[in-house]
Amino acid sequence: MHKATISLLGVIFLLAAVTVTRTYLHRPDLAEDVPRVTIAVDPNVIAEHLSAAIQFRTVSHQSTEAIDWDQFEAFVAWVQNTYPELNDAMELTLLGNHTMLYRWRGTNAALQPILLTAHYDVVPVIPGTEDRWRYPPFSGMTVDGVIWGRGALDDKSAVVAQLEAATVLIQSGYEPKRTVYFSFGHDEELGGHRGARNVADYLEHQGTQLAWSLDEGSFLYDDLLPGVDPLIAAINVAEKGSVTVDIVARSAGGHSSMPPYPTTVGILAEAITRLEANPMPGELSGLSARIFDATSRYLPFGRRIPFANLWLFSGVIEDRLSAVDFGNALLRTTTAPTMLSASVKVNVLPIEAVATVNFRLHPRDSPEDVIDHVKSVIADNRIEVRPHPGAARPASTVSDWHSQGYSVIERAILEVYGRVIVTPGLMIAASDSRHYGKVADNAFRFNPMIVSQKDLTGFHGTDESISVANLAQGTRTYVQILRHGTSE
Repeated sequence: MHKATISLLGVIFLLAAVTVTRTYLHRPDLAEDVPRVTIAVDPNVIAEHLSAAIQFRTVSHQSTEAIDWDQFEAFVAWVQNTYPELNDAMELTLLGNHTMLYRWRGTNAALQPILLTAHYDVVPVIPGTEDRWRYPPFSGMTVDGVIWGRGALDDKSAVVAQLEAATVLIQSGYEPKRTVYFSFGHDEELGGHRGARNVADYLEHQGTQLAWSLDEGSFLYDDLLPGVDPLIAAINVAEKGSVTVDIVARSAGGHSSMPPYPTTVGILAEAITRLEANPMPGELSGLSARIFDATSRYLPFGRRIPFANLWLFSGVIEDRLSAVDFGNALLRTTTAPTMLSASVKVNVLPIEAVATVNFRLHPRDSPEDVIDHVKSVIADNRIEVRPHPGAARPASTVSDWHSQGYSVIERAILEVYGRVIVTPGLMIAASDSRHYGKVADNAFRFNPMIVSQKDLTGFHGTDESISVANLAQGTRTYVQILRHGTSE
């Protein structure tokens, strides 16, 4: 046999041996077993309380003039009346008129406080779609063990579960060593500028620096990755930022009976097509790589091969992930044209055509990077790139997933749910943590309830719901988060 052939076969054999060995070793880490705990809660009472909470139409309409503030005031009063023991044990401060900030004072003032937070405002139901809901969206009906209505997942379930968890501990005589704050925001769906921002400013003014905060974000995902059997609990340690720009095309305009080539709209369309075809660079590295490293260890052997050998298959994996919306959002800054405007009349050629494009920033990118990228890709002197003033928001800092706060949340999840994949994650949307983060050493984003693919359409969509059993498990997890988080 020719020496070159022998050498080639030797290289192939070596590559195969390395690949197989690395795949064999790419298995779940042998973590210390965490004993399961039993926490007595009354699922029916918790469900009744969430049902009542849903019935308050605390809707954050885009126009603040359309908001029914009486519903918000009624919700605040309902919390005070429904949880009298909690209100006796804690100090309540109202900020932005309707955001509730509770303080449960710890016995050791030397310990940094922590914050648990959720929001009770909800997005509107799209007018005319009410009859598409299985049950009326503000009825809070419980049918066959499932609670239906706007806010069942986003985010009144977390508000109620935290209130219930604190009440369980108070009734047991528990006294926290570490002070814990609870913030229940009223305008998260509008950016949290009067709620969470005021809370953060208030804490800063008081000289309070939190050890960590826990806000909404990810969940325990069921069937998120085909072939991965355990639930995936992604504790988000960062969230994406946002940049919005107008892409503006201009030409002479005129009568639609004599259109030039290309028209203003055509010029704009070409620019948008180029932007979508040339997204910001993305790669499986850093936090994104950590997520897939943790979950891929549970795949069957054959499907583990590429993840165990990124040195060989990273390009293939990145291409595959980029073709899936969720995977693409984890890898890079995303490009989303959302609004278009042009002519004022059907037979008038527009002088100016505008597309509004929203970018969600990966932590590796800055707002300036996005603007430079857009100008470079479009590269057309007929196009103006016009950033929205004041609309740029950098991605958050990445919180430490080796810190005490992360360990507290992880331990609570394992104690309640058992065998679960716990991994740091990246929040691809936004939360009130954009404000709380400035007064917290670490900011985490996680709701301890289970969601599946079919549940995801309920977020800001139709038929939002949560099971009674799921809500009870979330409450138990918050009990343990509070117990461990305030015990030292």
